Amino acid sequence: MSAYFVTGTDTDAGKTLITSGLLALARRQGLSTLGLKPVASGCEMTSDGLRNRDALTLQAGSSPTTAYAQVNPYAFAPAIAPHLAAQREGVSLGLANLGEWLTTRLAEARDLTLIEGAGGWRVPLNDHEDLAGLAGLLRLPVIVVVGVRLGAINHARLTLEAIRRDGVEVAGWVANQIEPQMDEATANLNSLAQHLDAPCLGQVPYLERPCADAVAHFLRLPE
Repeated sequence: MSAYFVTGTDTDAGKTLITSGLLALARRQGLSTLGLKPVASGCEMTSDGLRNRDALTLQAGSSPTTAYAQVNPYAFAPAIAPHLAAQREGVSLGLANLGEWLTTRLAEARDLTLIEGAGGWRVPLNDHEDLAGLAGLLRLPVIVVVGVRLGAINHARLTLEAIRRDGVEVAGWVANQIEPQMDEATANLNSLAQHLDAPCLGQVPYLERPCADAVAHFLRLPE
């Protein structure tokens, strides 16, 4: 069983798209999969309760299927930072309770489990802890999704430095081009490959209709 924590260089880097693509790739190889989104804000009320679009995508990428509550236990309506949304709702979030929940989920021992964070590496969980602390607590290697746009090289290098400073392994990174046109796109990708001392798990071009199956074509699973 392999499990990884997925973070991004920033909000909207494409974490869910890349995570779902990796899950799709694993399923193609006959592996069992599980996508988890422990904390999500910006959820919509449905007849089944609050639902988050990203968490629903990860639920759809899990095989065998699993209940929504087993993918996203903490769902908040406000589209704001998760720790602020939790405070507004009077909910206490902490590494201890999230770590306990994730330990139970990881015990299912699926071939590939991907745990998606929120925003970038340093997104707060509460006044004293970051959501990224889950990776250290559970000793999970990290996959970094690099949103390829102006500033990506700096953001990516700082993210990898921060992860390693926290004593966590970087399993690899994925370049996800999120702008249809970018000056010197190839040169930027080459610079990322030169400066990021970790395996590249894929370079995903800008796609008009991005989906898990389309993205999977450009990815490889970490070793």
